[in-house]
Amino acid sequence: MDQHAAPWKEQRLQDPRKPDAAGCVATTNGHYEPISSYALIGDCHSTALVSASGSIDWACLRRFDAGSVFSRLLDAKRGGAFELRAAELVRSRRSYLEDTNVLETVFETATGRARVLDCFAMRTGGSRTPYQQLLRVVEGLEGEVSFAAVIEPRFDYGALAPWLRHHPGEDVYSAVGGDDAVVVGAGCPLTIDHHAVRLHGNFVVAAGQRCRFSLVASMAHEMVPRRVPDRTIDRRLKVTIAWWSRWVGKGKYWPEYRPYVVRSALVLKALTCAPTGAIVAAPTTSLPEVIGGHRNWDYRYSWIRDSTLTLSALVSVGHEDVARGFKLFIERSTAGRAADLQIMYGCYGERRLPELELPHLDGYRGSRPVRVGNAATAQRQLDAFGELLDLWHLAVHLGSAVSDDEWRFLRGLVEAARVLWKKPDQGLWEMRGPPRHFVHSKVMCWVALDRGIELAESRQLHCDLDGWREARAEIRQVVEQRGVDPERGCFVQAFESRELDASLLLLPIVGFVDAGDPRMRATVARIEEELGVDGLLVRRYRSTVGDGLSGEEGYFLMASFWLVEVLAMQGRIEEAEARFRRLLELGNDVHLFAEEYQPGVGHLGNFPQAFTHIAIIGAAQQLADARSHGAWARTATGHRAAIRRARGNTAKKSDPG
Repeated sequence: MDQHAAPWKEQRLQDPRKPDAAGCVATTNGHYEPISSYALIGDCHSTALVSASGSIDWACLRRFDAGSVFSRLLDAKRGGAFELRAAELVRSRRSYLEDTNVLETVFETATGRARVLDCFAMRTGGSRTPYQQLLRVVEGLEGEVSFAAVIEPRFDYGALAPWLRHHPGEDVYSAVGGDDAVVVGAGCPLTIDHHAVRLHGNFVVAAGQRCRFSLVASMAHEMVPRRVPDRTIDRRLKVTIAWWSRWVGKGKYWPEYRPYVVRSALVLKALTCAPTGAIVAAPTTSLPEVIGGHRNWDYRYSWIRDSTLTLSALVSVGHEDVARGFKLFIERSTAGRAADLQIMYGCYGERRLPELELPHLDGYRGSRPVRVGNAATAQRQLDAFGELLDLWHLAVHLGSAVSDDEWRFLRGLVEAARVLWKKPDQGLWEMRGPPRHFVHSKVMCWVALDRGIELAESRQLHCDLDGWREARAEIRQVVEQRGVDPERGCFVQAFESRELDASLLLLPIVGFVDAGDPRMRATVARIEEELGVDGLLVRRYRSTVGDGLSGEEGYFLMASFWLVEVLAMQGRIEEAEARFRRLLELGNDVHLFAEEYQPGVGHLGNFPQAFTHIAIIGAAQQLADARSHGAWARTATGHRAAIRRARGNTAKKSDPG
């Protein structure tokens, strides 16, 4: 362990509002767990967050971007939750069952030990279960443990207290309101408190006994109040454990950082929408970038950028099958026309994602507003062209063919980049101020042309090859003239600016410049000096840069991991590894990471964040390359290394040995 790692770990749960012994922060509205207290469960349709104390405080049960059923995370009083409380609790610990997204929380009490297994039931191809099913299985391990169960659904992001009913024929309970319905099956009798609008009950489990809870979500008019037998719940739990283990077993990982890489891959897979192939950026909305601030955004949608980087990360560890679904999703969502490309979509291809504020919610620890939808969908972000071409380029090098229809679509993307690169945009960080000429955006247009040229040359595909080569050269010339500070010799955030930007760390990763280029070395040095703290964390850009928003934000974890990757590419391997280990220490007890981190406060922003877990995989890959391949890995551009890694994983998977 690096000598500087311990102080950062000690600071992880510190907070100026003085957490109690459980690490929770008391507010005027109740208790808010630290963001790092949560663990993710999901089924590639929907997600929930389970706190370390055993409470489900956030759940969108029907689909990723549906109105929440439990949202205590965003309002401790009105949001609703599903609590399982162990009496006379002494201590608890949790972990995921090995290589799965099934969460195990073990409660040790004065009278015994018990565990709670939380998951969404995964469905096989022949499953008769048409709806999402959340399972909570309480199992006695030693002695006897008494539990209290409190189920308090609140539909439409806490705005609607549902109609609760008991169905004695099936001995199940239902919650109905608006277009939502949930059927609750419980292994113990529950009482309906109509005043508080909640279900509650008590039960005891002895060693070897189980008490099972099942929540089946559906549209209100499709609700079937039918009990799920205990044996069926046990079978679905077993199937779910096997499903995740089998999926992980298809990949290839590096032994040294395997727990972190596997967990990151599992997070990314959980955020993949099975019916459509879309990939959401995070399972939550409006977790703040600074406590009490208003930089609170809804990330439950599919960004082109985040999705393509997710796929590249999964492909590089042997899960190339996920790319096919996303490619089809993009083609459908754009109706096959590059001119209709948006930067993001709903997880079922929705194009309109109006941004609304929910004034009835207090927000996490008073951080308002709470938003649903995202106005960034209307922005121009030129990097999307390069992200898509880079993904297709990687897929082709793995053996995918390019159909005539696909090439027509890709050629349109390249032509759009060829024309639009000269225009300003909002950039990678979705700034809400005036559009600017961001260097990263120009470089990604260069990537679109570069990958398009390589595809056309390698597959002899029809296009204006000479025109594309000319445009590619022109972009490079302009970036090198206007995107470099002549005095400091480093790349800058935007033309005619002296400011730095963490997105510049991607330039060698996407292959625009060698990591060892003097301009890139100067850029890294300036980023460390101007955007870094304590040789570890990195900001996106300085707060003095006008981004159309007020207030501060935390340090971006993905940018911090990008720096690890570039340092390794520059041959600074020991330094990169030490930094990587320190960053990994900032994760929570189950290796999950938010979007941002603030020393003295902890995790900030939506959680867990796909972008951060993508960057963890990328940094681990680059460190493995640097150790295994020496000078070659240190001088190779990032996308070449990605192709080699992916090819290697494919070869390993097809090797009968």
